Amino acid sequence: MTRYFWAGVAVTAAVGALWGAEAEAKAASRVLFDGTSTDAWRGFKRADFPSKGWVVENGTLSPVVAGDRVDLVTKDTYKDFDLELEWKVGPSGNSGVMYDVADTEAETYHTGPEMQVLDDAGHPDGKNPKTSAGALYALIAPSAKVVKPTGDWNKARIVKKGAHVEHWLNGTKIVEYELGSPALTALIADSKFKEWPRFARQGQGHIVLQHHGDPAWFRNVRITGTPVKAAR
Repeated sequence: MTRYFWAGVAVTAAVGALWGAEAEAKAASRVLFDGTSTDAWRGFKRADFPSKGWVVENGTLSPVVAGDRVDLVTKDTYKDFDLELEWKVGPSGNSGVMYDVADTEAETYHTGPEMQVLDDAGHPDGKNPKTSAGALYALIAPSAKVVKPTGDWNKARIVKKGAHVEHWLNGTKIVEYELGSPALTALIADSKFKEWPRFARQGQGHIVLQHHGDPAWFRNVRITGTPVKAAR
């Protein structure tokens, strides 16, 4: 009787732990943009969503080309996360997705590393692998060219765990690096980012969609990871 009792307790505990882990995973996964709501976003250094700079149209988030040029930032900040989204750009379009961004500096790119969003075929930056689509902008070129033709949707993913960062594009891991590593430090020292001492040194921060003044669209934005600081 005692043996069966404790076996039952063990099974119950295991099932409870499994349910608890599943519930925790679901709780940590959040839709940042579902095609309609902008509640998760605000303008950089602003309290509210910049409705004159960004619009919701046909289930996408899109910068107003001639509008208020301000980047979108998540209200919450994140340290470790798995970010997934889809993007496309118009002819010669340029944008980006940044992370570990702080509000303390003048521009988002003064702190946040960027995954490049680009029309490789039509924009001059596409000629340089380090500034092509999916690159760690101006620092690390993608290991494979997997960007879709202009106007097609691309599936992007950024994974950050501790100092380890990965960029994925259309199912392929194309960039991998370590924040604070000698290799990255040397690359930064040989780039424009050396002018900004807090670049790639925050360790946590906001997720950013860049307003570069070009046609771009984002949809199905989801993040898995517990916010370091949740918006109130």
